[in-house]
Amino acid sequence: MSKIKIKSTTILGVRKKNKVALGGDGQVTFGDMALKQKAVKVRQFETVKGNVLGGFAGAAADALTLFEKFENKLEEYEGDLKRSVVELAKEWRTDKYLRHLDALLALMNKKSSFIVSGDGNVIEPDGPIIAIGSGGGFAQSAAKALLENTTYDAKRVVEKSLKIAADLCIYTNDTITVLEA
Repeated sequence: MSKIKIKSTTILGVRKKNKVALGGDGQVTFGDMALKQKAVKVRQFETVKGNVLGGFAGAAADALTLFEKFENKLEEYEGDLKRSVVELAKEWRTDKYLRHLDALLALMNKKSSFIVSGDGNVIEPDGPIIAIGSGGGFAQSAAKALLENTTYDAKRVVEKSLKIAADLCIYTNDTITVLEA
């Protein structure tokens, strides 16, 4: 029996003029069915060094478990985003239980952005844009064009870019949630 792949999500983050915005669509699909339209896949973490925004692609229960672990790392390392991300990736990769979790995380603050996966990868994208998920490439392309050709703030770039991705990616809808810090 083949495993049905759960697909969902476009997560996009943008930094501009000391502001950061991270958003995600609300669609969750299972095989060829859209099961949910209003899922919230982004979250804000408050730290002593300022707010961190996070979004996930993949299995929701797995991602929420990882968000909880990440929040603990943020507390342990006093809001140091980079250190918290690296320590989360190490634990995710080596822990007998965690290494089976199926999710991808996008984490960012006003200074840095990171993509974290369970195989130990920690990627710090060049530039002010971070994107993951099925429609991530579409949203990233739209965000790049909007940053270069408009005066939109970070939140508006994320909103517009996710709407464009929703027009192109069948696993992305236009019910979006955007957080700002």
